[in-house]
Formats: sequence, C-alpha cells, structure tokens
Amino acid sequence: MSSNLLQDPQILPRTRPQVNARTTMRANVFHGPNEIRVEEVPRPSAGVGEAVIRITLTTICGTDLHILRGEYRVKPGLVIGHEPVGVIEELGEGLTGYNIGDRVLVGAITPCGQCRACLSAQWAQCGHGEGVEAIGGWRFGNTINGAQAEYLLVPNAQANLAKIPDELSDEQVVLLADNVSTGFSGAESANIRIGDTVVVFALGPIGLCAIAGAKLMGASFIIGVESDPVRIKMAKRMGADVVLDPKQDDVVAEVNRLTSGGPMWQSRHSVCKRRSRTVCAV
Repeated sequence: MSSNLLQDPQILPRTRPQVNARTTMRANVFHGPNEIRVEEVPRPSAGVGEAVIRITLTTICGTDLHILRGEYRVKPGLVIGHEPVGVIEELGEGLTGYNIGDRVLVGAITPCGQCRACLSAQWAQCGHGEGVEAIGGWRFGNTINGAQAEYLLVPNAQANLAKIPDELSDEQVVLLADNVSTGFSGAESANIRIGDTVVVFALGPIGLCAIAGAKLMGASFIIGVESDPVRIKMAKRMGADVVLDPKQDDVVAEVNRLTSGGPMWQSRHSVCKRRSRTVCAV
C-alpha cells in the first residue's frame, strides 16, 4: 500500500480511532439503591469493532427507576441509561460505512450480530459476558456503561449504529432506541397479519407504540385497555379504535362482544392468540 493511500483523510477516520484530548467525562453513576451521582469517570476509547459517540440526547427509562430503587440489580459503579442519540467521535478498526461526525442512533439492545440468536433474527436474545453474564442483548446500563454520560462506547458498532437523516431532530428519534422498538417488537412477535383484530393491555409509552406497530402491520381493529384519561386520548391518536377502561368496563365481556365471540386467551407474558385471529398484546 502506498504512503499516499495511508495518508488519505477519507480512509484514516474509518480505520484508526480518533484521539480526543479529554481523558474524563461526566456521567450518571449508580452506587447502590437510591444512590446515583453525576461524577467524573474515565472517558472510553474505541477498540476494534467499537465506536465512541458523543451523547447529544438521552432520556430516563422506567427501568432506570427500577435500578435506582434497587428493584433491578446492577453492579455499583455502573453508568446507567440505554437510550442514546449522538455524534460519532471515534471509530475503531474494522468498521465501514460510517464517518467521524455522523449523527447516529443506537438501540437499547446491542446484539453482536454473529451468535446463533442473532443469525436466527432473535437479536434481543443475544447472550453475552463470561458464562453468559446476561440473557439477552441489553448491555447499556445493565452489564456495561450506559448512555447517561457525555460519551458512550458502542460494542459491535457495525451492527448497532443507525445514521439519522438530516431532516430529523434528536428529539424526533430518541424514543426509537427503546420505547418504539420494544412496542413494535411486540407487534412483530404477535405475527399480526392484515385484517387481524388486536387487543393491547396497559397503554404506557410501550403499549402506545405497540398500537402503532399493530396498525402499521395491518390490524383492522385495535382495542386498547387503559384507565388513565391522558393515555386513553393518546391511544386513539396512535390508532386504537376502542379503548376500554377496566375501572368501568367488564373487559373480558366487552372484548368478547367486540370480537363476536372473543379470544380464547392463553396469555404468557407478552402475546396471546386465538384461532380466529384476534391477537392480544399484554
């Protein structure tokens, strides 16, 4: 390879990590139940197949609150957060298609793209860590440092960076990292087909996104189940045809009536189905 090619500025950013003079950054660090502090921590550097992004926007998930309260255990000293939007600051060797300065979104789930689960299109089931430290692909703020920081190290970056179109703002895309993708994944897992009737229980942010996902997948009639008036109003904007209030309605009887016989539910965690193609997301 010629020396001129090695000095080509179009090649260097793709193959050599860019050095930032800062060695520390501010981050939100978990120390124990009800003890989270913003403090100075080492700034990450990109290794082979990794990227470092400068965080421009992130948010707080309900899971972060469970961590804060000690209801979901993570190791002390971990930077929390898993919904990052930012700008590429460093690219490790082996990455293609990205450049320093690209605006990117990174999902809360960061699969390796190479294990059996990933190659079977079950990316959320990508286990990782020694002895499988975690079952599933959720790493940020769970088993590795997360997004509530000035900089974030992205593992397996080739599989986990999504460029943001110039016409979209950070605020317009930040929910795609977790809420929207989780809700849509529920709709996909239910294998919704065109013309199906869908019932979605509990219309928080993810439930609302499950409604939107069901609509996009072709559901012809969507029933929501929720008691909060703000969420009821939003559910109708997101695509629900009917919203039942469990404080006022007999939900089972109403679903039976609205579906001309009702689903024969065999509910297990997230999805239940009926032969006549009424699909329920819980």
